[in-house]
Amino acid sequence: MELRPLGRSALQVSPLCFGGNVFGWTADEKTSFSLLDAWLDAGFNFVDTADVYSRWAPGHTGGESETVIGKWLRQSGKRDKVVIATKVGMDMGDGKAGLKADYIKRAVEDSLRRLHTDRIDLYQAHKDDEATPLEETLEAFAGLVKQGKVRAIGASNYSAARLREALDTSTRMGLPRYETLQPLYNLYDRAVFEQDLQPLCVQEGVGVINFYALAAGFLTGKYRKAEDAGKSPRGAATTKKYLNDRGLRILAALDDVARQVGATPGQVAVAWVMAQPAVVAPIASATSLAQLKDLVQASQLRLDPQALARLNQASAES
Repeated sequence: MELRPLGRSALQVSPLCFGGNVFGWTADEKTSFSLLDAWLDAGFNFVDTADVYSRWAPGHTGGESETVIGKWLRQSGKRDKVVIATKVGMDMGDGKAGLKADYIKRAVEDSLRRLHTDRIDLYQAHKDDEATPLEETLEAFAGLVKQGKVRAIGASNYSAARLREALDTSTRMGLPRYETLQPLYNLYDRAVFEQDLQPLCVQEGVGVINFYALAAGFLTGKYRKAEDAGKSPRGAATTKKYLNDRGLRILAALDDVARQVGATPGQVAVAWVMAQPAVVAPIASATSLAQLKDLVQASQLRLDPQALARLNQASAES
């Protein structure tokens, strides 16, 4: 499998990233282990998680996903075969949140412990913390890079203006820069990323590893009417956001293209985002080996200009 560089870093990753938000949540430990093994067996090497996953689930406190990945790394002995990305900054409770230097230094130790590893390949600011100077945050990350605890750093959920400021700050201070951006981006959620963030990432060589490549499952065609909301734990929120005239128009286009190329709507949706400028590795999740196989096939799909144009037209903001 052809690996792609993450920004200007030395990290080389597969063209799809496994979203680890499901580990320890909708995928139990045994299932998670089988998914991770199958992911590597299929030639992929990139897994993304966060310290806060899956604090939203009843009875969870955060760290569940990292803990599952860590157990798998320890039992499988495959640490050197996988690029591990995790994130810091979301509210973990008890005042543990944000991007202040002292908190980053504590949080990284917690993540390293849960992951059973001595380094994090890609450590990302999960969301912007405007209450903390960028200089402080970037210096803290630089310290971790210098200590060998982190190989590269990235940003998630940053505006174009703040990402631009962060990149300029790194240049001015001679600090490691954000090599990646993790934004919301898919065939439905296009406008915010494409307006300002995409041109900036192309210009500066920042690698995009967008989340919700399948719009929380909507772009697979799983949710086509209100009654489908009960098909998964996140079904209600998904149908409420995406099940509208534009969403149905996108599904119809996905169905058309899928028939033409002999693929599934979900595979076409992933192939579309993989073809977009600046995108290195879209993030998508699976909770079964069948879903994972679907992602593997999606990574091999190349859409022709006519198919891309059909999808672009159907998903255009009215």
